[in-house]
This record gives sequence, C-alpha cells and structure tokens, in this order.
Amino acid sequence: MNQNAQDNAAALRTRLKRLRAEIPSQDRDRGALLIRGRLYTWLATSRTRLRESGRPDVRHIAAFWSMAEEPALQALLCQWAEDETLTVSLPVVVTPGAPLQFRAWTPDTPMKPGAYGILEPEGPDAPAPDVVLVPTLGYTRQGDRLGYGGGYYDRTLAALKASGHAFTTIGIAWASGDLSGQPYAPAAHDVRLDAVLTDKGWAVPAPEL
Repeated sequence: MNQNAQDNAAALRTRLKRLRAEIPSQDRDRGALLIRGRLYTWLATSRTRLRESGRPDVRHIAAFWSMAEEPALQALLCQWAEDETLTVSLPVVVTPGAPLQFRAWTPDTPMKPGAYGILEPEGPDAPAPDVVLVPTLGYTRQGDRLGYGGGYYDRTLAALKASGHAFTTIGIAWASGDLSGQPYAPAAHDVRLDAVLTDKGWAVPAPEL
C-alpha cells in the first residue's frame, strides 16, 4: 500500500471510530441485539439445510470478544457454547505480526488480557473454523474490509485459505462503517469477506453454506 493509500486508510479509521463512538447507547444495545438475532437465525437455518441435504454440518465457529464500542456478541456466544454440537473459539495474539491462533471458549474458560488489552481465552487450541466472525470497522458492498490496521485478520484468513480448509467469513460492523462513496481502495493483501452484517441488516448478503 502506498503512502497516500495508508494516509487515507488512517483518516478513514479515525472518522469511523468517531462515528461509532457517537452512536447512542440505546441504539448500540438495540443494534447489537438485532445483529445477534440475525446471526442466530442464519446459523440455525443454515445448519438445518445442511443436515437435510446430507452435507457436512457447521461445527466450529471462530468469533471475537467484542470491545466496548463494537457490536456486543457475548450473549450469543454463550448461547452457541451451550450447544454440544458446536465449538466456539476466540482469537489469541501469540506472536506480533503472525496469524491469530483460535482457542476454544466456553463461559467457564479463564480469560486474560492479551497484547492489545482484549480478553483472550486460556483454553486449548480449537479446530479449524467453519465460520469466522470478523470485527469490521469499515466495509464496502463488495465485502472489502477496513480493519484496525494491524493486519492480523488478513494474515489469519490468508493462512486458513493456504491450508486448503473451507470456511465462511462474516464481517460484523456498524452500519456507519459503510464506505460506499468514500475514496477507499483495499490493499493487494486484503482478504475479501463473504458477507457483512450490520445493525441495519446484511450489507453484503448472508452467505449460503
């Protein structure tokens, strides 16, 4: 990414962080509830369709531990963790600049602050995920993602693709992160998402498993 593109991405991140900080708390709570509901319905419907068609079921979901101004997913993760047919995992920064490692999580798993102050599980390594929920600051309607600038998810998704493992990515964002009409161009190493879900609905349509 050239210097102009880097400066533009940095300016967009600053703007999008400001916009999400300005979301009223009641709208934040309502929006997060809608996101959780749509995710729950999508997964349940998709799993039913997979089982009925005799195809392999979704077993492993890699999520993330929402920070204060991100859509809160924790209540949904607890619901999924109660399902004995599902494994929920959360990302761990093991080495700066390396792909993330996913570790199994349940509500009883001990957590500790990681490299960036985000809580990380101390559970065992998780199986490769079938679905990856990706924290998304900004997005395009084509599934391009603007993250926080560390490149962790781009490296992680690229490594998963290189392993030959099939998985589906869903960006989780506020609708205020829509980059339509903004001067944003993804970098060559950026990994496009399969879908993007916001508090206003699916900005990039729900994926078919």
